[in-house]
Amino acid sequence: MNRRARTAALTAATAMALSAALAAPAVAAGPVAPGGHDATERAVRAAVADGVPGVTVTVRRGHGTWAATAGVGNVKTGQPRSARDHYRVASITKTFVATVVLQLEAEGRLSLDDTVEEWLPGAVRGNGHDGGRITIRQLLNHTSGIFDYLEDPGFQQTYMTADGFMKHRFDEAAPEDMLAIAMKNRPYFEPGASFAYSNTNYLLAARVIEKATGNDYGDEIDRRIIAPLHLTSTSVPTRVTLPRPSSRAYSKLARETTGPTYDVTELNPRLAYGSGQMVSSSADLTRFYSALLGGRLLPREQLKEMRTTVESSRETSRYGLGLVDRKLSCGIHVWGHDGGIYGSNSDAVTTEDGRHSLAVNFNGDWSGSTDAIIEAEFCGR
Repeated sequence: MNRRARTAALTAATAMALSAALAAPAVAAGPVAPGGHDATERAVRAAVADGVPGVTVTVRRGHGTWAATAGVGNVKTGQPRSARDHYRVASITKTFVATVVLQLEAEGRLSLDDTVEEWLPGAVRGNGHDGGRITIRQLLNHTSGIFDYLEDPGFQQTYMTADGFMKHRFDEAAPEDMLAIAMKNRPYFEPGASFAYSNTNYLLAARVIEKATGNDYGDEIDRRIIAPLHLTSTSVPTRVTLPRPSSRAYSKLARETTGPTYDVTELNPRLAYGSGQMVSSSADLTRFYSALLGGRLLPREQLKEMRTTVESSRETSRYGLGLVDRKLSCGIHVWGHDGGIYGSNSDAVTTEDGRHSLAVNFNGDWSGSTDAIIEAEFCGR
């Protein structure tokens, strides 16, 4: 799920807690990587000054790591954020899903040019949708034209308003229910004609993994990625709580810039499924993207496919197969993905060779800029 943060004011008590936390020094952890991180630390502090409750960031550079935190993980107690926090990574899940699909292609178990209809007969049909004309590749690079179920007005009313979220946050809706919502709407365009980010694409990609392997897509991610890389803080959870250590997650649950702040930490992550179900930490995400771009998870041919991009909806980035190529202001290209879900705004990127990686999380979804933190680390500004 990729849902960019909403803006609004904090309560007086929250503001006091944030002011105290802002004055505290950021925390460095582990052997410090070569090169300074002063600009990154300033950007982390600026995010808290801009209204984010708390920030945690980890940088991996060669064999060294550096971590910093600012702000609070709990606005009631003033408990600071931790560099070891678990958090919901939302659409960063898509890179994990795409990696498993490409591993299956490397094993000869599927082809990116297979149609959705071949693997999921009848799943994509109705209102102009035709799974027989959509390939797995088009799911992964968002050129399928399939409607994003998150954009359905009924879904938004049920899950994205304050009243709806509080009533339905623990719903047990199945992926087929989300797919049915998408199929009630017209596609955005003919398959392959353009780009439109759609979470429905990755719901379907996860289902393809399950059809090809006979296992839950989360089990395949665990067996193929999490276990080999020893990502001890990463999971595809089904429980509504976050593993410890973790911070509380806060949202405005509204488009407006003012209004109350809600604690949205507990929710059913299965609603996001293959588009955004996962939980991880900043240290694990830097390890994952470093390994991926460093060639440890995919053969050269599949990594090349993953990094073959199309124009996206953002002027400074292009979209590959579950992987974004982002051009920074200083001309450096970084590869990764961002993710937004209730109470959590995350970003994880690495250089083309996988040797310099960053992952950052805000535990509030309405303000601040992860872009500024990335620019600070890689461009020094």
